[in-house]
Amino acid sequence: MILRHPRSFALLAGALSATGFAPLGLWPVTLIAYAVLIHLIASAPSKRGAFSRGWFFAVGQFSIGLNWIAHAFTYQDTMPAWLGWVAVVGLSLYLALFPGFAALFARWLARGEERSADTAFVLAFAGLWLVTEWMRAWVFTGFAWNPLGVAALEAGWASRLVGTYGLGALVVLAAGAVWLLARRQFIAAAAILAGVGAVTGAGWLTQMDKAGFSDTPITVVQPNNDQGEKYDPVASARNFARLTRQTVDRKAAGPRIVFWPEAAIEDFLEDGYPRRYMYPETAAGVRARLTRAINDGDLLITGGVKLDFDRNGQPIAAANSVFALSSRSEILGSYDKSHLVPGGEYLPYEEILGQIGLSRLVPGTIGFTPGPGAQTLDLGSFGRMGLQICYEIIFSGEVVDAANRPDYVFNPSNDAWFGSWGPPQHLAQARLRALEEGVPVIRSTPTGISAVIDADGRLLHSIAHKSAGHIDAMLPRPHGPTPFALWGNLVPLAFAGVLLLLAVALRAFRR
Repeated sequence: MILRHPRSFALLAGALSATGFAPLGLWPVTLIAYAVLIHLIASAPSKRGAFSRGWFFAVGQFSIGLNWIAHAFTYQDTMPAWLGWVAVVGLSLYLALFPGFAALFARWLARGEERSADTAFVLAFAGLWLVTEWMRAWVFTGFAWNPLGVAALEAGWASRLVGTYGLGALVVLAAGAVWLLARRQFIAAAAILAGVGAVTGAGWLTQMDKAGFSDTPITVVQPNNDQGEKYDPVASARNFARLTRQTVDRKAAGPRIVFWPEAAIEDFLEDGYPRRYMYPETAAGVRARLTRAINDGDLLITGGVKLDFDRNGQPIAAANSVFALSSRSEILGSYDKSHLVPGGEYLPYEEILGQIGLSRLVPGTIGFTPGPGAQTLDLGSFGRMGLQICYEIIFSGEVVDAANRPDYVFNPSNDAWFGSWGPPQHLAQARLRALEEGVPVIRSTPTGISAVIDADGRLLHSIAHKSAGHIDAMLPRPHGPTPFALWGNLVPLAFAGVLLLLAVALRAFRR
C-alpha cells in the first residue's frame, strides 16, 4: 500500500506529524510519522522520487500546523476570509521545498544497497534536516514557525548545546532509530539512540542548578481585548479600562515591573509630533494617563507605535515599538521591532501584489519599518531587559544581544490573530528560546497565552487563552550563558557537519 501510493501516504503521514506540536502535543505520532518518512525516502527509486516524498510530507505537516494563519484573514475587510486558506496552502507549498531538498540530498549522499547505507542515510538526513531548517529561518526573510525541535520541548535540554535546529536533528535521529529497529538493525539503532541520549544528557548537565528568583515583583497583564475591537474608536476606552483594571496592585511589597501587551495603546507617547496626531491630549498627558494605573516607583512596559516624519511634517514610516515608562511618566527607553511579519506588517512586492487587491493585515496607509535588531535596555534596579516583539521570538539565535546579555526577555505579543492553535504554538517556541539561551521569558498578550517562563523553559505561570487576568509573581533569575548562547547557530551547524561526515565516512569504510 505504501509503495503503491507513496506520495499520498507521505502527505497523510505529514498531516499526522503536525499533531506532535502544540496544542495537541502527540509527540509519539510525530516520531512514528518521521520514521515512515525516512522509509519512504530511503525506498524511493530515484532522487526525484525522494524529493517528491519529502515535499508531500512537509506540505501535509505545514498545511495542518499553520491552519491558524487562515484565522487572521477573518479580521481583514478588504480581502475575503477564504483567501486565508489559499495563503496557508500556498505558504506550505513553498516551505515544503526545504524538507524536500533535505530528502533529495540525503538520498544522493548516503543511499545504497548494503545494510550500512541505512545508518549512513539516517545520519545524512538528520544533518541535512538541520541545515534546511536553519535556512528556512532566513531565506526570503525567513519563516521559522514550528521547527521540529519544538515537538521535543519537554525533554529539550540538548537545545542548550545544539539549539533548536540541533534538537530537531536529534528527533530525526530518534525516528531513524525506530526505522532501523523495524528493519532489525538493532546495533545501529542502539548506537544512534546512545548518541541522542549522550547529547541530551550533556545538555541537561550544563545547568543542573535552579536559577531561582530575584527580589523584583512583576505583574503581567492580559486584558482579553478582542482583535475585532482593536481599531474601533468606540471600544478604545473600554479596552483601556480592562488594561488598568488588571494592573492595580494589591500584592507587591515593593516597586514592580508591569508588563502590557504588544500595541496595547493606540496613542503616541513621544514628544514632538505634529499637533494633529496628539489631539485631544499631549504626549505628556497620554503618558500621565497610562502611569496613573501603576504605583509610585513602579515601571510600566507597554507596546505602542512610533511615527517618522519628513521635513514637511508628513508621516513616512511607522515602527512597532515597546516603551519603558517610569511612574513619573518619563520614557526610560524604547525598542523597535526588527523582524516584521510578511503579509501582516508589510506586504512583500507591494507594488505588484497591491495591484491585484492584496494588502497587509495590519490596517493603515503608513508602512512599518524594521528596527536595528535584538537590544537590551538597562533599567537600573529593575535589571537588564531584552525585548522581542511577537513573531521575533521564534527565530533561534537572534533573540538576545550577546554583547549585552539581558537578565530576562520580554515578549509582548498580539496572538488575538492566531485562532486556537497559534497561541500555544507561539508559547512553546518562547519556552524553547528560554531553554536554549538560559534566560527567563515574560509574555503579555491581549487574549493569551500570557506567561512567566523560567530560564529552564518551564512554564511557571500562565493565563489561559481568551481569558482576562493578571499574574503577580517574582521575576525569575537567569542562568549563566549556555553553550548555544555563547556561539549561537555555529554549534548546530557544526553538529550537522559532524553527522554528514559520519555518514560519508561510514559509506566509505563499508565500500
